[in-house]
Amino acid sequence: MAKKTSAAGKRGLARSYPYYLANAAVAANTDLEVRDKYSGKVATRVAMGDAAAIRKAIVAAHKARGAMADFPPDKRRDVLEHCVRRFQERFEELALALCIEAGKPIKDARGEVTRLIDTFRIAAGEATRTEGEYVELQISERTRGYRGLVKRVPIGACSFITPFNFPLNLVAHKVAPAIAAGCPFVLKPAAKTPVGALIIGEILAETDLPKGAFSVIPCSNEDAAALTEDERIALLSFTGGLVGWDLKARAGKKKVVLELGGNAACIVDEDPGLPLDKVVERLVFGAYYQSGQSCIGVQRIYAHSAVHDQLRRKLKKAIAALRSGDPRDETTFVGPVIDSDAADRIESWIDAARKGGAKVIAGGPRAGNIIPATLLEKVPRDADLQRKEVFGPVAILEPVDSFDDAIARVNDSDFGLQAGVFTGNLAHAMRAWDRIEAGGIVVGDVPSFRVDNMPYGGVKDSGCGREGVKYAIRDMTEERLLVIRDPA
Repeated sequence: MAKKTSAAGKRGLARSYPYYLANAAVAANTDLEVRDKYSGKVATRVAMGDAAAIRKAIVAAHKARGAMADFPPDKRRDVLEHCVRRFQERFEELALALCIEAGKPIKDARGEVTRLIDTFRIAAGEATRTEGEYVELQISERTRGYRGLVKRVPIGACSFITPFNFPLNLVAHKVAPAIAAGCPFVLKPAAKTPVGALIIGEILAETDLPKGAFSVIPCSNEDAAALTEDERIALLSFTGGLVGWDLKARAGKKKVVLELGGNAACIVDEDPGLPLDKVVERLVFGAYYQSGQSCIGVQRIYAHSAVHDQLRRKLKKAIAALRSGDPRDETTFVGPVIDSDAADRIESWIDAARKGGAKVIAGGPRAGNIIPATLLEKVPRDADLQRKEVFGPVAILEPVDSFDDAIARVNDSDFGLQAGVFTGNLAHAMRAWDRIEAGGIVVGDVPSFRVDNMPYGGVKDSGCGREGVKYAIRDMTEERLLVIRDPA
């Protein structure tokens, strides 16, 4: 596989980027402006597709089903390993691109590139390890002489829609399993942060994937309608907001996987199981990394009354020490949120909570699109900060009188993606696992913990289905049974 040199310079972004239609770069226009989320200036321009381009991509993916299914597992592995090597070579370029297009603090950006590499490396391992099963069919005299074998086969053409907050890793969690499974795909990246996905497309175009195996096309939501509605698409995987339920309703017979976020909670038990300073360190990270723009960011903290006051003091001090500002600065912890509309919404939710009686423990005035790390208490239970996903650097703290009370408060939510539990009590840890209504329970850490091979997804309004490479491959493949009758 030949290597190509990026057109991007030290500033991290090229002057413009094509989209990719059926494996080929298409510089149809430079209609989409991508802005530096800190300065607000146009950082680059991207070719934008339309409904016709999406239709062509779907046709190409549908035609490529057989070729991708026949593309040998070892060659799928080689493609994924090639991507790993190229991501490593372009590590700093990718990190700086994230910093610019997403406003992601540079340390967080480097962390995301590392996870991009991890995800493709995991997928490379899974490509030659597709699950199968022997089924014992000789269960009675009638079925003697019959044998059953089950293999998994690619589901067909897939459509992927990804959000702005992890422009590399959330793309990787769809693209890498699809290649490992042998599924052609059409990807619509977020219009606010398309560059990372297009660089992935650029690197995939260096490989010998069958023609039509992939398309990466930024476009409007209206022009993307076929990704949801076209019957030639066998699976839709969407990561984003509650609009996902509408997409599912429009998807027809295709399989749908949704990851729709949450308002993740974390319990601090009477015996946290860790020194309180360590708990504070993890809570601050979980609530404010990525400028709070994470589906599993800590939004609600329920602390046992025995430790609440001390925890409050320590959190206030730790949050006050966080630096906000230019995401390129190595010392910055909180950068800008994605745009002014997001900043306006977050600010209005804080103001509404305060008018309802909430008190600010830590925080400060907004500066442009930067919302300083904020912690509130006495937030009304019907406030947006309690009920909805804030998706910004804001958390709330509440005292609870018992562990069971804490579980009840965690479950008092329309969401259920992940929850964190700090406890040194094994019985409490098991009770949390049994009773908390969430896709994942993290004991000894914040809900913001994710490893790229673990099953990841939620219940209730948080979505349906699971990501994590092996688990995504299961969704992207179907069981096919072979029954063999022994010769008489």
